[in-house]
Amino acid sequence: MTDLSPAYHYQVITRALEVIDQSGPGLTLEDLAGKMRMSPAHFQRLFSQWVGVSPKRYQQYLTLGHARKLLAERHTTLGAAHEAGLSGSGRLHDLFLTWEAMSPGDYARGGAGLDIRWGWFESPFGPALVMATQRGICGMGFADEIGAEAALEDLVSRWPKATYVEDPVAMRPMVDAAFGGKATELHLIGAPFQIKVWEALMTIPSGHVTTYADIAGAIGHPQAHRAVGTAVGRNPISFLIPCHRALRRDGGLGGYHWGLPRKRAMLAWEAARTEM
Repeated sequence: MTDLSPAYHYQVITRALEVIDQSGPGLTLEDLAGKMRMSPAHFQRLFSQWVGVSPKRYQQYLTLGHARKLLAERHTTLGAAHEAGLSGSGRLHDLFLTWEAMSPGDYARGGAGLDIRWGWFESPFGPALVMATQRGICGMGFADEIGAEAALEDLVSRWPKATYVEDPVAMRPMVDAAFGGKATELHLIGAPFQIKVWEALMTIPSGHVTTYADIAGAIGHPQAHRAVGTAVGRNPISFLIPCHRALRRDGGLGGYHWGLPRKRAMLAWEAARTEM
């Protein structure tokens, strides 16, 4: 594995994030690079190649206060998206996402009759487990928080009666397209209420955030904050259906199925690119 691989970059970011959390403000580039056992120049070069900004600027994006700043400055209400209609297919902000939802009856059968391919892939956020039907990507998860075996069990349990085949070679083109911001087909497999929530998530631009309350209002259930939060947490296609862009009304991060450090890293990664 080379220094320039996405997985290596995420490993560096993960270690640095832990150091930043433990050290607090005032951590210098020299100190941070030393803790990473790298020279300051090499460490800064890796950071800049990964996010396009300096480690110091990236540390600002990683702070908990950045979520509140995002909410104040880049809060997407979803009202315009709701008026335009949340169903359909086409370009959704920074990704081309052509998606098709499974019918409620098919969902109720637990994925019976579905053939789902799966594999592990490098991503900007660590090893990613990706699953796909013939219609498109239906699942994406990460292993760092719970381990590879548990991550696989987690996604398989969503559609227990489907047939699973490990086939990363055949999936490679669609996965590369997904992480490269190119045309990506998704197959949403969930209950009707969940799919409405996931549709709303896909209208949030990269580098912006919204609240659970806004999502509830956008789908016509303004009092269903808790149910919306549950549906956000059950999103099976992390990153592509950007549940990491949903925050509490007070600017708190809320939860994240694959770990809050990854949610913070995704928000920081997108914010840096928005300001480049």
